[in-house]
Amino acid sequence: MISEELRQWVMEQQRLGMAREGMLRSMLSSGWQHIMADQVLDHLLASPTLLCPEPRLLGSPSSLTIDGHTVDILLSLRQPRIVLLGGLLTDEECDALVVQADSRLQRSETVDQTHGGSLVHEARTSDGMFFPRGVSPLVERIEARIAALLNWPIENGEGLQVLRYRPGAEYKPHYDYFDTSLASTSAILRRGGQRVATLVMYLNTPIRGGETTFPDIGLNVSPHKGNAVFFSYPVAASSSLTLHGGGEVLEGEKWVATKWLRQSRFD
Repeated sequence: MISEELRQWVMEQQRLGMAREGMLRSMLSSGWQHIMADQVLDHLLASPTLLCPEPRLLGSPSSLTIDGHTVDILLSLRQPRIVLLGGLLTDEECDALVVQADSRLQRSETVDQTHGGSLVHEARTSDGMFFPRGVSPLVERIEARIAALLNWPIENGEGLQVLRYRPGAEYKPHYDYFDTSLASTSAILRRGGQRVATLVMYLNTPIRGGETTFPDIGLNVSPHKGNAVFFSYPVAASSSLTLHGGGEVLEGEKWVATKWLRQSRFD
């Protein structure tokens, strides 16, 4: 059995750039037997999905119950890792997030991976805002549900972002992980390490359009109020097949709430 504390420790050492040999020496100095430490590191480092958020789907359950709330498993892909979740949020929770976010919306920005910070980009034509972690009982309850569902600490998540897409708005295909070939990325990674997973929650149902698209695999996820799509990318590379976008809204509006999950604590 590998404890959550040990898994988090290995993730933190990876984030800090420690090689396997350094982790092994540290474990031996703290009393681990050499054979056991070798086996644990082999298991964790050779299985990157163990170092990512992941719902407990052993036995192919049709639903999961989190603190009395039932979430349906509508679709599950292994590569790329995509899970479509039904009823993650209640209608009342969706409506409350929209009301609380509406007056605070601004033109959405993207992370500026060249210079740091963020900027308005033509590829993203939505309006958005961020709720800091735990800012209200509603946000706190949703974050706790996400953490329990995906087996990932609350503190490893960025703030909840709410977006509104009006007719004609879209977000062209992109990756959510940070490009490690850019010099500025090292500063971004100091706040929680690399992004490893994304959860997109639909707060309403547009009349037409607004699908979440995965061009590499030809998958379009229709937005339905209360549902969510989860995908993870243990390797920050195009081989993760997680190129995705927000399709153009053709009629009505689309509201979503997005949670990005990091390797370690995000402050």
